[in-house]
Amino acid sequence: MGFAEEHRRWLDYHLKQRKGERLDRLKRGHGHGEQMFAERVWWPIFGHFDHLHPEYEVSDWRGRPYFVDFVWNPGKVKFAIEVKGYGPHVQNSDRTKYRQELNREICLQIAGYRVIAVPYDDLETTPGLTISLLRSLFMPYLTVSEEGKAHYSRLEREILQIALRTEGGIRPADLVQELQIHPRTAVKGLRSLCDKGKFQPVMVNGSSRVNRYEYIHSIADSHIW
Repeated sequence: MGFAEEHRRWLDYHLKQRKGERLDRLKRGHGHGEQMFAERVWWPIFGHFDHLHPEYEVSDWRGRPYFVDFVWNPGKVKFAIEVKGYGPHVQNSDRTKYRQELNREICLQIAGYRVIAVPYDDLETTPGLTISLLRSLFMPYLTVSEEGKAHYSRLEREILQIALRTEGGIRPADLVQELQIHPRTAVKGLRSLCDKGKFQPVMVNGSSRVNRYEYIHSIADSHIW
């Protein structure tokens, strides 16, 4: 199924779910810039619109509702995505509106969202750059597909999920504490993932003893996660 048909189905679904101002906002707000982002960036990365919500209502620091262009919530993390043109957001903005916009971004972060601002001009001229940046940002948070579940054991998937939210390397002791497993089980799981190309051992300087295991990010993960 191509972009146009899938985008229409996705948008129709969300239109049917809404009433009142939420419905009106979706009709008005999902405009040229948002559709260009969906077609030129989102679709090449994912090929579907699962867990992506257009014109998503949130509350600001005053408790007043406003709408984010897109929210992606795959279950592990929440991303708030705004397509921003130079004119409406900078050139034509006064100090009050500019301050309010910055405060909204802080409010979103307090609410647990990771905030992404996508330049409108890049969607027109260099969408490939935006694709590359967002693919690198999103990849660790994609859920395990059925193919991935068949390829990895339950322990391996749990280790991978820990790695995706942990900066730096993982030690067997970290897994023992978080998963309540035996140290030998932790080492076995990490070594198995090394064999599958998902981790690499990091040695202690000047010795052959493994200090920790580092997760290997790969674009090929898009076929697994």
